[in-house]
Amino acid sequence: MSGKHVFITEAEALKEDFKGRTNYWLCRPGIADSEALQICRAVLPGGEGHDFHTHPELEEVIYVLEGEVEQWVEKERRLLTAGQVAVIPAGVVHATFNPGEADAMILAILSPGASEGPFAVDVSGEEPWKSLRG
Repeated sequence: MSGKHVFITEAEALKEDFKGRTNYWLCRPGIADSEALQICRAVLPGGEGHDFHTHPELEEVIYVLEGEVEQWVEKERRLLTAGQVAVIPAGVVHATFNPGEADAMILAILSPGASEGPFAVDVSGEEPWKSLRG
């Protein structure tokens, strides 16, 4: 085991600008010596988010680091603040939005580290998801 795959700095993270947010992948296969985990710190600017989607084969925990997020799990909506968590089983539709003006920051922890199917499936254009925030 090499130190490069054990200790990871933000400079070594895989930075991904994706649909109005910035993801910093800190742990996942190819970045760290981990087969069972993925960890992503995401910065959501005010008014942005990650629209309704599902991870068919991955469980996810969303931990709010800073700010406030509007978290959806299926049709249930909660406002989460720093220190609060949403636990999302594999295959469950969910979404995360920043309703404020300042940046919000979350830590997403997914397991397992890899899957055979698609990582995420966007369902934001389908009912009832496309009408929930209306």
